Amino acid sequence: MLLSTYGSRGDVEPLVALALRLRALGAQVRVCAPPDEDFARRLAGVGVEMVAVGPSARALTKAAPPASTLPQRAAQIVAAQFEAVTEAAEGCDALVATGVPSAAAGALSIAEKLGIHAVSVTFQQLTLPSPHRPPLAYPGRPHPPEVTDNRALWDLDARSIDALFGEAVNTHRASIGLAPVDSLRDYVIGDRPWLATDPFLDPWQEPADFDVVQTGAWTVPDERPLPAELVAFLDGGEPPVYVGFGSMPMHGSADVAEVAVEAVRAQGRRAVMARGWADLALLEGREDCFVVGEANHQALFLRVAAVVHHGGAGTTTTAALAGAPQVVVPQLADQPYWAGRVAELGIGAAHDGPTPTFASLSAALGTALAPDTHARATAAAATVRGDGAEVAARLLLDAVE
Repeated sequence: MLLSTYGSRGDVEPLVALALRLRALGAQVRVCAPPDEDFARRLAGVGVEMVAVGPSARALTKAAPPASTLPQRAAQIVAAQFEAVTEAAEGCDALVATGVPSAAAGALSIAEKLGIHAVSVTFQQLTLPSPHRPPLAYPGRPHPPEVTDNRALWDLDARSIDALFGEAVNTHRASIGLAPVDSLRDYVIGDRPWLATDPFLDPWQEPADFDVVQTGAWTVPDERPLPAELVAFLDGGEPPVYVGFGSMPMHGSADVAEVAVEAVRAQGRRAVMARGWADLALLEGREDCFVVGEANHQALFLRVAAVVHHGGAGTTTTAALAGAPQVVVPQLADQPYWAGRVAELGIGAAHDGPTPTFASLSAALGTALAPDTHARATAAAATVRGDGAEVAARLLLDAVE
């Protein structure tokens, strides 16, 4: 089995879960992912072979290139997919493709050329056309304000994807003898895409234009112990508030670490801060704060009073599984959607906009730390499923047996 992606930690971590479940069921697995050290270390730590593909996702994200360069960056990623995935897919029985559209299209094209069973999966439903909501807007291509009909917006979405990525994908398809695709988005989605999200957190609404297989979120029990120094900090007082923004560089919030710590302290709480791709750090040593690098979030979130994060699908799900109230400070893409879901379910607060201030974050923390929010978050933890990777692994193996 070949699992292929290009994206952030939120795109790679679910593939770790699927790879482990597939291996437990007797399959051989390799993962194609960006060549970042944290991805390689994570996969090596569980004994899963990784094939590095394309440029560093972390470097690309932190550089924040202008939206006008998106087609050129997409062409680079497509070229890397055709080169690396072609070799990695040899001898495989099935391929799972996810990540940015250009990468998924490249991987699916290789599967088509080799005659391999392929599945397209998304870790949030906002890329799947639906009459119930509009699509995401791509950088530099906002939705026209005069267009409000969802189906019309999804038609514009298809044209935007073709304009941004179509030429690069079809040029490489032609180089291996494949016909061009007329609608790149529809090609990537396919007839029966998988939606790897939790039905409670992210319910798929019918009717829709195609059959969606919602497997549940892909998670796996994380058995890694927390660092001894972190355990000592946690044991040394009341549960702290976790603050971390994952793969988000937080370019618009240079002082976010200090703002967050002051807002947490104003609630009478200590703080655990994750460095992440924003390289968060404190300007001075503080006994009520602890800065952590890579850590087991499943274990950590069980021991915190609340989780302040960017709203990635994986972090949202992990916090929900732990029963931890959340404050979502969305930065881009699907993150405002997850912030809205957290607020709608009453298991936390949605911060208004990507740049927290002391006042705005304090207000959101007040909501998240309220007893009724804690009670709803605790109740939700019993509802969120943890078997999505198992479901997906069995579906994939059944399809090729």
